[in-house]
Amino acid sequence: MNTVEERILAGLDDEQRRVATTLNGPLCVLAGAGTGKTRAITHRIAYGVHTGAYQANQVLAVTFTSRAAAEMRARLRDLDAPGVQARTFHAAALRQLQYFWPQAIGGELPAIIDYKAQMVAEAARRLRLTTDRASIRDLAAEIEWAKVSMHTPESYVDAAAGRDDAAGFDKTTVSRIFQSYEDVKTDRHMIDFEDVLLLTVGILDTEPQIAAQIRKQYRHFVVDEYQDVSPLQQRLLDLWLGDRDDLCVVGDASQTIYSFTGATPAHLLEFGKRYPEAPLVKLIRDYRSTPQVVDLANRLLGTRRIEPGVGDRNVAWPDPLELVAQREAGPEPRFAEFADDEAEAANLAKSIQKLIDDGVQPAEIAVLYRTNGQSETYEQALAAAGVGYQLRGGERFFQRREVRDAILQLRAAARVDAEGSVTQQVKDVLASLGYSETAPSGSGAVRERWESLQALVSLAAEIEKKRSGREEGLSLTGFVAELDERAAAQHAPTVQGVTLASLHSAKGLEWDAVFLAGMSDGLMPISFAEDQADYDEERRLLYVGITRARRHLSISWSLSRTPGGRASRRPSRFLDRVRPAVSTHDGAGTPRAAKRRRMAGPPTCRVCGTLLSSPAERKVGRCGDCPPGYDEAVFERLREWRLETAQKASVPAFVVFTDATLMAIAEENPKDATALSKVPGLGRTKLERYGPDVLDILGAGEPPA
Repeated sequence: MNTVEERILAGLDDEQRRVATTLNGPLCVLAGAGTGKTRAITHRIAYGVHTGAYQANQVLAVTFTSRAAAEMRARLRDLDAPGVQARTFHAAALRQLQYFWPQAIGGELPAIIDYKAQMVAEAARRLRLTTDRASIRDLAAEIEWAKVSMHTPESYVDAAAGRDDAAGFDKTTVSRIFQSYEDVKTDRHMIDFEDVLLLTVGILDTEPQIAAQIRKQYRHFVVDEYQDVSPLQQRLLDLWLGDRDDLCVVGDASQTIYSFTGATPAHLLEFGKRYPEAPLVKLIRDYRSTPQVVDLANRLLGTRRIEPGVGDRNVAWPDPLELVAQREAGPEPRFAEFADDEAEAANLAKSIQKLIDDGVQPAEIAVLYRTNGQSETYEQALAAAGVGYQLRGGERFFQRREVRDAILQLRAAARVDAEGSVTQQVKDVLASLGYSETAPSGSGAVRERWESLQALVSLAAEIEKKRSGREEGLSLTGFVAELDERAAAQHAPTVQGVTLASLHSAKGLEWDAVFLAGMSDGLMPISFAEDQADYDEERRLLYVGITRARRHLSISWSLSRTPGGRASRRPSRFLDRVRPAVSTHDGAGTPRAAKRRRMAGPPTCRVCGTLLSSPAERKVGRCGDCPPGYDEAVFERLREWRLETAQKASVPAFVVFTDATLMAIAEENPKDATALSKVPGLGRTKLERYGPDVLDILGAGEPPA
């Protein structure tokens, strides 16, 4: 093993090293949050290149975001494997479509629409249907789901059985809108992002020569975040592979949070059935979070087993990966309850300012919430406290005017040889735009402009440090090329400001301190979650939020939306078994004692945790498939007493007590009238009439008067 190969494997733990050195054939990696999966697979690719097992240009690594693909390319460059293609599914398919379109179809590739909304609205107008912005958004999402699930307008109605009606339209109407949308695109000679995948699949499926060319080009495949693959993406991957099996997949079923877009973990969970000879490696050593954060994450998923319900209801889900923390101990997660949203946001801003005063960088702090509509309250609170923030999903970094001006100036300066480090050259160039090493006082536009320029300086220093001591080093020309590539991939550098983001958009990111705000029932889980599959996905979404935190974690909720409003909210049911008794805070943020609140929302089975659907199941607190928790002899004595009592009164047995009520009594085994009164199905009249007999049968002795 040469020096480069030793360097690539150095620092990997045993499981990561096994991933990195398993180079041929199928490989499945189950990687928990913070376990170094990107490190493992990039080192695997680099090790394969340097040992001669791979040719760099014959490796295709695919993931789901441009940022993740750009990060993978940067890591591969640092490992001296720059020729590897790391792209999203869409980016890889688009390159192939652009190259082969003239040969397979002829003419010019249609333009790609950025947003469906305008064309969906036109499709609805052609059918003389009334829509608004919200319904257009829902219809666009439904059409996207149908296409990534490989359904046509003709097959949609049957395929969508069981799904909610999009925007309130019945399935037949949605099918007509879907077809009208396709007609609008055809008339305007345009395609959407799903068409990029569909057309590529169609060409590879019908043009054997083109499929052979791509299979000759790419011989080794790596798929990251494999739990998020849609049926359409899996079909494309199958066509890339052909009859080969040189495929490495990496994923975590516990982080499946995009099923509403057509993603399904079925391909990950059934990988072993498709490739029985494939090794299975589990990465469970969490290098990101403290033991306190990891323990909370483990307990959250451990409160119930994960059931079938995402994508394919016949998929057998495994037990969640139990993470093992590798970091030093940190503070316990903080749970807090507030009177209203304003009080919660004000206390959150105060806590963030304290962390900043204690030395935590603002860019290492995030506020995460369930829906984008929640952000305004936290934006106002941070602004009032003078704390800078950046809204993830807001204006893109490389579209900011100061950033565009800076890149133009750097590109011009790169044409002239200059002395000194690249970082110093960048500072000198940006000085002409008003940059100084000292941050301006106050906030607002001036501070935001400085933060953008400082992010470029910090990026230059980071890259220069990584490449120090290497033969190629870093030049100003190379730095500008890096910026151009990042701009194309929207891989923005770190800006010093607190991040505000939805839980979905936080996937793949991490911070030193994370505030999970607004964690009340109706928001977590979201109010439109209806069945067990929905609740399971909401729990996984909370799990993703928890595992974004390295050291500090705060979870909070409020009892009312507005000050003085009715305190009708309850904390998320998912927190009921993992949180301690918490402090409540008044509007001024002053702690006061609070009792743990009973879990709200639909009840779950006391045995397996499954959502209970029927009244009988809810009454006994157990689903019909789970074993009873009572003494069979006691239950039979209760049934015999019920029959005798009913015959004496000349009424049917269920009039006395239903079977479900008898089961609930037997399982609860109450010891006195007070405990018996809490059993569902026992009103005051029945308690007075039958209570003494029931308690006597249960062996509780003389009941109290």
